[in-house]
Amino acid sequence: MGFWSNLFGGNKKAEPSYKNRLNWVGWDIHNHILPGIDDGSPDVEESIKLINGLKELGIHNSVSTPHVMAGVHNNTPETIKVAHGKLNDYLKSNAIDFKLNYSAEYMIDDQIDQWIETDKLCLIADKYMLIEMSYLSESKALFNIIKDIQDRGYQPILAHPERYNYYHNNFKIFEEIKSAGCYLQLNLLSISKYYGENVKTCALTLIRAGMYDFVGTDMHHTRHLEALKAVVSKYDVQELLKGCPIKNSKLIESKSEKKTA
Repeated sequence: MGFWSNLFGGNKKAEPSYKNRLNWVGWDIHNHILPGIDDGSPDVEESIKLINGLKELGIHNSVSTPHVMAGVHNNTPETIKVAHGKLNDYLKSNAIDFKLNYSAEYMIDDQIDQWIETDKLCLIADKYMLIEMSYLSESKALFNIIKDIQDRGYQPILAHPERYNYYHNNFKIFEEIKSAGCYLQLNLLSISKYYGENVKTCALTLIRAGMYDFVGTDMHHTRHLEALKAVVSKYDVQELLKGCPIKNSKLIESKSEKKTA
């Protein structure tokens, strides 16, 4: 049975090991492992479980991206830095070898214009801005926000485009987003049925078209971790994405890394 047939429901037996299956990724650029700051890890203990899980998968570098969402997760560069420092101090004091950088995932809401205009942003590698939309309704401001970010000299990345159900019957919109100069980031769990069959179908369609620029775990908790282990045990994700220009491993060079001290 072919590789793509297996993805769409084949009965191929799962491989026995997931260890180091994602070492090609380099940097996980989207996760919620910083403690007590959003709907992700509630404390350092849980964060360490998630980090150990990433390491087992072969990922030893993380750009953690807590939500910035008006009225829900009112994070600022200061609150994110504090949470990062707390977890990073624990890593250092316990000699855990894991590179932990930080950024944010910005919801396109009534507050995002303020963050961009004041240039008070937590960016990935001082350049990339991870943005998202509501899963319930399309943001009419998307293309304006993309332009505003670019006008500041930064590069927008749209998180998990495959999860926006209102785009599932409009492939052209993804082409328009890419043509506007916005990168697309795949949630690795989307290639399974974790978020539903429609999300999986959309993700695989975008993969086949070579549309993705980045991948991320979007890991919030151990349920995500266990699901991710199952996915990478079953599928050769690197082979699946060979037609996409995945940039994770080259995203952060030493000169542009955020200080982890």
